[in-house]
Amino acid sequence: MIRVSVLSMPRWRCAAALSLALLIAACGESVSPQREAMVAGDAAVTAKMGAAPAPMAMAPGAPAPEAAGGNPQDGAVQKHIAVRHDIDVVLAADRIEAAWKAVGEQCARLDCEVLNSSLRRELRDQPGGAELQMRVAPKDLAALLGTVEGQGRVAAHNTGSEDKTAQVIDVEAHIRNRTEFRDSLRALLKDNTGNRKLADVLEIQRTLSQTQAELDSYATQLKILMQETQRQAVNVNFRPEVSLVDGGAANPIGNALRDAGQVMSHSVAGIITALAALLPVLAIGLPLFWLLLRAWRWLRRGRKPRTSDL
Repeated sequence: MIRVSVLSMPRWRCAAALSLALLIAACGESVSPQREAMVAGDAAVTAKMGAAPAPMAMAPGAPAPEAAGGNPQDGAVQKHIAVRHDIDVVLAADRIEAAWKAVGEQCARLDCEVLNSSLRRELRDQPGGAELQMRVAPKDLAALLGTVEGQGRVAAHNTGSEDKTAQVIDVEAHIRNRTEFRDSLRALLKDNTGNRKLADVLEIQRTLSQTQAELDSYATQLKILMQETQRQAVNVNFRPEVSLVDGGAANPIGNALRDAGQVMSHSVAGIITALAALLPVLAIGLPLFWLLLRAWRWLRRGRKPRTSDL
């Protein structure tokens, strides 16, 4: 620190230095109360609004708070996706009915419903098979698919999805509009302040009935859409195995020998049908032809000149 002797300085310099020191002291005293007042004011505002929350730790890749809450409508749209599973299960022909029953019983134990069920018995001219159409909740999908896959060999499993969000939003908007319009009509019908004609009351009731019918129709559409999107469709097709010995392409001679009796029966049936069609013609045509032949011979005998006349 440098010390300056005041006695060695001129008088005008001493006066200037003293004035500068007094000015700095005065400014320091005036600034300090203002800063204390500002700090006190900030503390009061903080106490009034509450302590500021601690910064939240965000996971890597998470959007910033401004982006997450910038537009509520962007994040409020819920997707409605209809998912469909088409499964082909190949198994022995004598096990198709048991597998069909097992999958249906498993669906009954889960949050699942059977929409359609069919069973075809194995006949001479058609193979056996079975189909199941179900709707299952996503939480029970794995259990149902496990039962299906345990019945035989899964030859194909196709999964498809359809976005029905726009349809759901459209139907919900119609329901809101129709509900508001119905409520306004009911309030108008209950309002007895003015003199109203009978024709006006009947017109309001007719419009109210039509609006309620439209509202019920939209509610049914929304229910169907919710069932299609909240549950997943599972369609299972059971079909029998085809071995190389039984296959027509692998064993055409055996196929021909097996079908020989059927071909012969069809041929005999065709001959019988032809005879049945010709029998009425022969029964009527042969006697008629015989009579015409006799008449023609009689006429020729009558026209032939006699030898006595010559």
